[in-house]
Amino acid sequence: MSPQGLRGFESLSLRLFKMNKIKITSENAEYQIINSLKTNRIKRSKLQEIFIEGIECVKQAVNSNMEITRIIIKDKNNLSNWGKNIIENCKDSKIIYMSGNLFDGLADKTNPPEMLVTARIKQQKISDIVSKNPIFIVLDRPSDFGNLGSIIRSANAFNIDGIFIIGHSVDIYEPKVIRASLGSIFFTKIILLESLQTLIEFINNQKTVNNMEVIGTDSAGTVSLNDCKLKKPVMLIIGNEAKGMSVKLKELCDKIISIPIGGNVNSLNVSCAASIMMWEICKGN
Repeated sequence: MSPQGLRGFESLSLRLFKMNKIKITSENAEYQIINSLKTNRIKRSKLQEIFIEGIECVKQAVNSNMEITRIIIKDKNNLSNWGKNIIENCKDSKIIYMSGNLFDGLADKTNPPEMLVTARIKQQKISDIVSKNPIFIVLDRPSDFGNLGSIIRSANAFNIDGIFIIGHSVDIYEPKVIRASLGSIFFTKIILLESLQTLIEFINNQKTVNNMEVIGTDSAGTVSLNDCKLKKPVMLIIGNEAKGMSVKLKELCDKIISIPIGGNVNSLNVSCAASIMMWEICKGN
């Protein structure tokens, strides 16, 4: 091993040794904070931290340069090379050695991962979303963790420039949303809109600057997807899973498109519909 590699190995070994000094063996104050980051939306918002579980989600959080505040493990002697690399690359993170029963209680999976982490939320502003030829998504009161995470994952796959969420919705940093997004949420610009007026002002500006079209999708839409060619710049409005788009959002649309389907059901799952529309937009550009 080279001298540089040896120094790195010694540094990691020293950190792993020091982990013995940071233990959680009971539901103490630190444990309560970690547990609240997993289960309590208000606490996540107040502390501006989130709870992350799953190898891919942890990997993407690190790759996106999020500030990892805690690395939580239960067995320092059986860390994989991946786990050791995470610890080595997150030098400013607090390392917590947690007893097995507490660790397994925090983890949702039947076979708990080797580590859990917490991370600082990245603040995002509407001014951060700038593009000359954009695709934007507006989600109207999303109410299902899995659907929201799946839409975020598809938005990342299709290089969507930004997602706006309007109305009361599930927390985008709920662990189930993060897992459903497979960590792509950490690379996606998501803006929580406080009012419809903010969205209207943004749309008016984009219509002026980019000649952006606003389209909605609804099973009762008057325009069939078969009869139109979608292209950038565009804003796609996706309605609530149960109630569809609000009347006020429908009024903002230049057209409302239906996706032709067969079979016995009369509509698609909202995340499926959103992915189809994103694909149709991207394939034409």
